[in-house]
Amino acid sequence: MIFSNHKQAVLSVLIATAIGGAMVTDAFAQSRSSERGNRGGKQAKAEVLYPNATRQEPEQKSSAKLGPKLQKLIDSYNDQKFPETRAQAEEILANPAANTYEKSLAAQLASQAAYQLDDVAAAKKYLEQVLQLGGLDNNGHYQSMLMLGQLQVQEDQINEGLATLDKYFAETKSTKPEELVAKGQALYQAERYAEAIPVLQQAIAGATEPKDSWNQLLMAAMAEAGQTGEAVKQAEALAAKNPNDKKAQLNLASMYMQADQMDQAGAIMGKLYSAGQLTDEREYKQLYSIYANSENKEKDVIAVINDGLQKNILKPDYQVYLALAQAYYYSDPPQANKAIEAWQKAAPLSKDGETYLNLARVLHSEGRIPEAKQAAQQALAKGVKNQADAKKIINLK
Repeated sequence: MIFSNHKQAVLSVLIATAIGGAMVTDAFAQSRSSERGNRGGKQAKAEVLYPNATRQEPEQKSSAKLGPKLQKLIDSYNDQKFPETRAQAEEILANPAANTYEKSLAAQLASQAAYQLDDVAAAKKYLEQVLQLGGLDNNGHYQSMLMLGQLQVQEDQINEGLATLDKYFAETKSTKPEELVAKGQALYQAERYAEAIPVLQQAIAGATEPKDSWNQLLMAAMAEAGQTGEAVKQAEALAAKNPNDKKAQLNLASMYMQADQMDQAGAIMGKLYSAGQLTDEREYKQLYSIYANSENKEKDVIAVINDGLQKNILKPDYQVYLALAQAYYYSDPPQANKAIEAWQKAAPLSKDGETYLNLARVLHSEGRIPEAKQAAQQALAKGVKNQADAKKIINLK
């Protein structure tokens, strides 16, 4: 039988940071907007994104001297002139007359411009400056902190990213699902699966419509943490909620496989197969692997593989032919000749001579001695661990 160590693929679910437009929600931008047209009207306040933040907002604002330069900086960013934005921001950062607030705002917009220009290293550097300077209101300060943490995780600086995200959640008290998922993803990547589980559960519970990828990540974390039973329950609940959702059914089959519940996995995949819902190579391989790891399912393995080959869904590769050969050989009754044909196709595709040696043994048992000798010679030519067995077949009288 074929041993399949199936592991569910986990999609990255890092959320996109809100960098599509300038994060200019501070008093400077509001006052400039007021000067340009809010005559006598009440100035609308920016939404407070972090009402529970522990940080006290700084009171320093823009000076009259630097005000025009800041407005020019903001305009260049909003016009998507990102190289100009960075150049102007650098001027302000280097200006001894610029105060902490003005430098913080310059670093903030420079970080977003750098990101838009695919210069992630520079974006992180500018974001670190924003946080070190500490001159922005809580909205700008913590959006910059969140963006830095996400970029660090994205660039495989997992420990640094987690430290930044931990600080973000500790200071903001945020419970936004999308942000919690970012932390759960980082914990998963750091292989801290048990810690990722409650974070992801909180995100899913707090979301009106949690994304499928969040549930997949939670199930994967549970499985990796040794909580396979909980992962199966989660998958079963999701599949029951969405009985016509192919992805949910595939996820459930994957969880059953990880739990070594092959009969249940086979029932789910077989139902999808009968309904014509399995359409790609990965799905066909998953199905025949389930059958190959189940008792008395050799005929099903044969049917699925031959169907996949006929439809050009399965590639005629080593693993496919090997699975087919073993299914024919162990079927009841054995179909030795068809097994030999499949092994003859698999052996040339193998990286070594072990498959040729197995073929030689089967040919010998079937009394096809000349062919067995030839296969044994090919086994030696490609390299085998047990050369004595190959030579014994070659030297048969």
